[in-house]
Amino acid sequence: MKDIVRGWRHISQRYNLIGSKCLQCGEAFFPMRVICPECRRKGQLEPIKFSGNGKIMSYSVIHTPTDEFKNISPYAVAIIELEEGAKITSQIVDCNPDKIEIGQEVELVFRKIREEGDEGVISYGYKFKLKQ
Repeated sequence: MKDIVRGWRHISQRYNLIGSKCLQCGEAFFPMRVICPECRRKGQLEPIKFSGNGKIMSYSVIHTPTDEFKNISPYAVAIIELEEGAKITSQIVDCNPDKIEIGQEVELVFRKIREEGDEGVISYGYKFKLKQ
């Protein structure tokens, strides 16, 4: 039950890719922050909705996953720099992990993350796919 409540609390960030932008230094962050880690000026942040476009800075292909992710291995997890400058870690989907390269452009997609418990509560969230 605790995970379900936490999921609802973070729903705007999970489904809209909303982060923070510092009005003082211009840096963008995901997830949202209450204090800018760059200039440390409290109260100078505003919400920003990211475009969902970015490029791969680094990645790793997972060949030996935990039991929860065995049915999707191998899969890739990447550090993505969004157009607005924030960096985010996400799974890369809908492609052969061996075809991924640093610098490739990606775009946001929403996919099923997991199904929990006997009730079958499904959690969705952001992932990225290679731009065509």
